Amino acid sequence: MKVVEEVQGDDEMCRTIEVAVVEPKVTKLLPNGNNFDANGEELYIPPLNFSMVDNGIFRSGFPDTANFAFLKTLGLRSIVYLCPEPYPEANGQFLKSNGIELFQCGIEGCKEPFVNIPEDTIREALKVVLDRKNHPLLIHCKSGKHRTGCVVGCLRKLQRWCLSSVFDEYQRFAAAKTRVSDQRFMEMFDISGMKNLPISFSSSKR
Repeated sequence: MKVVEEVQGDDEMCRTIEVAVVEPKVTKLLPNGNNFDANGEELYIPPLNFSMVDNGIFRSGFPDTANFAFLKTLGLRSIVYLCPEPYPEANGQFLKSNGIELFQCGIEGCKEPFVNIPEDTIREALKVVLDRKNHPLLIHCKSGKHRTGCVVGCLRKLQRWCLSSVFDEYQRFAAAKTRVSDQRFMEMFDISGMKNLPISFSSSKR
């Protein structure tokens, strides 16, 4: 992940980020269905739209059982789950067996033009993300595009990113499904009440 900074105007800082979106590789597995190649070597398959946000913070789409071995390598302490549906039993068991705490901040998966993004829920999720005691942490929704994109976009505003950079990162994941309503929400999101929260990630210090 490469961060490029440009100074605009007086002291306004504009940050852009080159994000590597990791798509799961299609790999031929052994007949038993486990994540091993033909030589018996274990394969690590990241979830859809997986990427690092900052030190100790990751994002992705919904992990399934094929992704569990990869998630174990992250040493996660917490997962911020942005869907309102109950967490699947297999995923819950994985969290329990690996000592990972689940924070559910459910947001309905609506489509434009009938979009209602609950600001209080976004703030609740951000408080979990900003607490270093919860790191390493994974933020995910269903596809890792819209709900996850809004939470990460609001985090970037707290990190003093300019809007063009916030939108650029959002669009890298949403691609053709970019929503104007999501971008409007991020633009209007008021960070003034959260400025007292500690932000000590790498890109906020640059």
